[in-house]
Amino acid sequence: SFYADNWPTWRKNADADRIAMVRGEKAMGWDRSWEYASWIIEAREKDRPFRIHGNVMNSDAGAGQLITNLPADACVEVACMIDRRGIHPTRYGALPRQMAAVSNSNLSVFDLGAQAAIERSKELAVHALSLDPLTAAVCGLDEIRKMTHELFEAEKRFLPGYR
Repeated sequence: SFYADNWPTWRKNADADRIAMVRGEKAMGWDRSWEYASWIIEAREKDRPFRIHGNVMNSDAGAGQLITNLPADACVEVACMIDRRGIHPTRYGALPRQMAAVSNSNLSVFDLGAQAAIERSKELAVHALSLDPLTAAVCGLDEIRKMTHELFEAEKRFLPGYR
Protein backbone atom coordinates (compact mmCIF):
# COMPACT_ATOMS: atom_id res chain seq x y z
CA SER A 1 0.00 0.00 0.00
CA PHE A 2 1.02 3.62 -0.40
CA TYR A 3 1.66 4.16 3.30
CA ALA A 4 3.38 0.84 3.92
CA ASP A 5 5.65 1.37 0.91
CA ASN A 6 6.60 4.95 1.84
CA TRP A 7 6.74 4.72 5.64
CA PRO A 8 10.40 3.56 5.88
CA THR A 9 11.57 6.56 3.83
CA TRP A 10 9.33 9.00 5.68
CA ARG A 11 10.55 7.65 9.03
CA LYS A 12 14.23 7.89 8.02
CA ASN A 13 13.78 11.47 6.78
CA ALA A 14 11.79 12.49 9.86
CA ASP A 15 14.42 11.01 12.19
CA ALA A 16 17.22 12.81 10.32
CA ASP A 17 15.30 16.09 10.51
CA ARG A 18 14.73 15.73 14.27
CA ILE A 19 18.39 14.95 14.92
CA ALA A 20 19.46 17.98 12.87
CA MET A 21 17.04 20.19 14.83
CA VAL A 22 18.31 18.93 18.20
CA ARG A 23 21.89 19.62 17.09
CA GLY A 24 20.92 23.13 16.01
CA GLU A 25 21.79 22.37 12.39
CA LYS A 26 18.27 22.94 11.16
CA ALA A 27 15.60 25.43 12.22
CA MET A 28 12.54 23.91 13.81
CA GLY A 29 10.17 26.15 11.88
CA TRP A 30 7.08 24.48 13.26
CA ASP A 31 3.88 26.45 13.24
CA ARG A 32 1.12 25.47 15.59
CA SER A 33 -1.19 23.10 13.81
CA TRP A 34 -4.97 23.21 13.66
CA GLU A 35 -5.12 20.06 15.79
CA TYR A 36 -6.54 20.45 19.29
CA ALA A 37 -3.78 18.87 21.38
CA SER A 38 -1.53 21.91 21.92
CA TRP A 39 -4.52 24.17 22.54
CA ILE A 40 -5.92 21.76 25.12
CA ILE A 41 -2.58 21.53 26.93
CA GLU A 42 -2.24 25.32 26.96
CA ALA A 43 -5.80 25.76 28.25
CA ARG A 44 -5.16 23.30 31.10
CA GLU A 45 -1.62 24.36 32.03
CA LYS A 46 -1.89 28.13 31.59
CA ASP A 47 -5.60 28.48 32.37
CA ARG A 48 -6.32 30.06 28.99
CA PRO A 49 -9.86 28.90 28.20
CA PHE A 50 -10.31 27.33 24.79
CA ARG A 51 -13.39 25.88 23.12
CA ILE A 52 -13.37 22.66 21.12
CA HIS A 53 -16.01 20.33 19.80
CA GLY A 54 -15.10 17.11 21.55
CA ASN A 55 -16.32 13.58 22.05
CA VAL A 56 -17.50 13.04 25.62
CA MET A 57 -19.87 10.72 27.42
CA ASN A 58 -23.48 11.92 27.34
CA SER A 59 -23.67 12.01 31.13
CA ASP A 60 -21.94 14.82 33.00
CA ALA A 61 -20.76 13.55 36.41
CA GLY A 62 -24.23 13.05 37.82
CA ALA A 63 -25.54 16.34 36.43
CA GLY A 64 -27.67 14.57 33.82
CA GLN A 65 -27.47 14.01 30.11
CA LEU A 66 -25.92 16.57 27.78
CA ILE A 67 -28.30 15.59 24.97
CA THR A 68 -31.47 14.48 26.71
CA ASN A 69 -32.95 12.30 23.98
CA LEU A 70 -29.82 10.19 23.45
CA PRO A 71 -28.68 7.39 25.79
CA ALA A 72 -26.66 8.43 28.84
CA ASP A 73 -23.95 5.88 27.99
CA ALA A 74 -23.47 7.24 24.46
CA CYS A 75 -20.43 9.16 23.29
CA VAL A 76 -21.56 12.51 21.87
CA GLU A 77 -19.75 15.39 20.19
CA VAL A 78 -20.55 18.73 21.82
CA ALA A 79 -18.89 22.10 22.37
CA CYS A 80 -16.54 21.89 25.36
CA MET A 81 -14.80 24.72 27.20
CA ILE A 82 -11.39 23.72 28.52
CA ASP A 83 -9.55 25.50 31.32
CA ARG A 84 -7.32 24.67 34.28
CA ARG A 85 -10.22 22.91 36.02
CA GLY A 86 -10.81 20.51 33.13
CA ILE A 87 -13.17 19.90 30.25
CA HIS A 88 -16.65 21.40 30.59
CA PRO A 89 -19.08 20.02 28.00
CA THR A 90 -22.08 22.07 26.91
CA ARG A 91 -25.54 20.82 27.83
CA TYR A 92 -27.77 20.94 24.74
CA GLY A 93 -31.08 19.48 25.85
CA ALA A 94 -33.07 17.57 23.25
CA LEU A 95 -32.14 17.27 19.60
CA PRO A 96 -34.90 17.65 17.02
CA ARG A 97 -36.63 14.28 16.72
CA GLN A 98 -35.33 13.48 13.24
CA MET A 99 -31.74 14.15 14.35
CA ALA A 100 -32.18 12.03 17.48
CA ALA A 101 -33.61 9.21 15.36
CA VAL A 102 -30.59 9.19 13.03
CA SER A 103 -28.20 9.45 15.97
CA ASN A 104 -29.91 6.62 17.85
CA SER A 105 -29.81 4.32 14.83
CA ASN A 106 -26.08 5.02 14.43
CA LEU A 107 -25.50 4.46 18.14
CA SER A 108 -27.13 1.04 17.79
CA VAL A 109 -24.71 0.15 14.99
CA PHE A 110 -21.75 1.30 17.11
CA ASP A 111 -23.03 -0.62 20.14
CA LEU A 112 -23.38 -3.82 18.12
CA GLY A 113 -19.91 -3.32 16.66
CA ALA A 114 -18.43 -2.84 20.12
CA GLN A 115 -20.26 -5.92 21.39
CA ALA A 116 -18.90 -7.89 18.42
CA ALA A 117 -15.38 -6.87 19.44
CA ILE A 118 -15.93 -7.68 23.12
CA GLU A 119 -17.39 -11.10 22.35
CA ARG A 120 -15.11 -11.66 19.34
CA SER A 121 -18.21 -12.55 17.35
CA LYS A 122 -18.25 -12.47 13.56
CA GLU A 123 -22.02 -12.88 13.63
CA LEU A 124 -22.50 -9.73 15.72
CA ALA A 125 -20.19 -7.91 13.30
CA VAL A 126 -22.45 -9.05 10.45
CA HIS A 127 -25.46 -7.72 12.38
CA ALA A 128 -23.77 -4.36 12.97
CA LEU A 129 -22.80 -3.97 9.32
CA SER A 130 -26.29 -5.04 8.23
CA LEU A 131 -27.76 -2.14 10.21
CA ASP A 132 -25.26 0.41 8.93
CA PRO A 133 -27.25 2.63 6.53
CA LEU A 134 -24.35 3.24 4.13
CA THR A 135 -23.51 -0.46 3.88
CA ALA A 136 -27.17 -1.45 3.52
CA ALA A 137 -27.62 1.17 0.78
CA VAL A 138 -25.23 -0.67 -1.53
CA CYS A 139 -25.25 -4.30 -0.33
CA GLY A 140 -27.90 -6.89 0.33
CA LEU A 141 -27.79 -9.07 3.45
CA ASP A 142 -26.04 -11.94 1.67
CA GLU A 143 -23.42 -9.55 0.27
CA ILE A 144 -22.86 -8.00 3.71
CA ARG A 145 -22.37 -11.43 5.28
CA LYS A 146 -19.94 -12.46 2.50
CA MET A 147 -18.04 -9.16 2.70
CA THR A 148 -17.75 -9.39 6.50
CA HIS A 149 -16.32 -12.90 6.32
CA GLU A 150 -13.91 -11.83 3.55
CA LEU A 151 -12.72 -8.92 5.72
CA PHE A 152 -12.19 -11.20 8.71
CA GLU A 153 -10.26 -13.64 6.53
CA ALA A 154 -8.08 -10.87 5.06
CA GLU A 155 -7.33 -9.39 8.51
CA LYS A 156 -7.26 -12.61 10.57
CA ARG A 157 -3.71 -12.04 11.82
CA PHE A 158 -4.93 -8.83 13.50
CA LEU A 159 -8.22 -10.31 14.73
CA PRO A 160 -7.37 -13.44 16.70
CA GLY A 161 -10.08 -15.41 18.45
CA TYR A 162 -13.08 -14.36 16.39
CA ARG A 163 -15.57 -17.15 15.78
